[in-house]
Amino acid sequence: MPAAAPAPPGLPVIDYAAAPAGFPADPHPGDTRPLTQGLAPTRKIPVYDAPGGRPLAFLAPTISDVPLTVPIAQRRTGWTAVLLPSANRRLAWVPPTGGWTTVALPDQIVVERRPHRLTWFHSGRAVRSWPVSLGMPGQETPLGRTFVLGRTPPPEEVYGGVDIFALGAVPDDPDAVPTGLKGAHIGLHSWHDDDTLGRNVTNGCIRLTRGAQRLLLDRVPPGTGLLVVDQLHTPPATA
Repeated sequence: MPAAAPAPPGLPVIDYAAAPAGFPADPHPGDTRPLTQGLAPTRKIPVYDAPGGRPLAFLAPTISDVPLTVPIAQRRTGWTAVLLPSANRRLAWVPPTGGWTTVALPDQIVVERRPHRLTWFHSGRAVRSWPVSLGMPGQETPLGRTFVLGRTPPPEEVYGGVDIFALGAVPDDPDAVPTGLKGAHIGLHSWHDDDTLGRNVTNGCIRLTRGAQRLLLDRVPPGTGLLVVDQLHTPPATA
């Protein structure tokens, strides 16, 4: 088992701002298999660029006062790879030195860009599907695996009065985002009307009906994996 190098105390703590550079790319960003376990830090823990590699940052138990659970994507020689918060298609490696617990993640959300469809899976079975609006040209909804980071109250009336799911993903091109959304994560949220469902009109977020958002808020816990693909090879058959 590769040993973990001591982490300098001055390393950055990953928060809502963009994660530090240097973490490895997710080797399977479009993998449709659900991520069924999450890692929840119980104290500040160092994360590395590889098993036995360089410590680059710390993960804390919370981000912006929201408890943090990150999906486990891979295990190797005693080390655990998790999807990195505040970054797209990046992994962080956690050594087997404690400071975290595992959490069961029975749900998965899959978003297909071409048919503009979101499907909620539970225990591997498709439960419900809904039409969604996605990112406009130049601000496309990022492809790949991410996860539900946490929920936040709607900041404006246009969100339909329903809480927002902030995702671990950020815009692929931060400079293309309007000034008022600089630094924001990709969100899963409702809107004040459903007139634009099925179209590419957002700043990268995933927009669905208020009823669907309320159901997901009630049933889907933080840490749940969310996968964005162009299209599934086999359309989901909902129960």
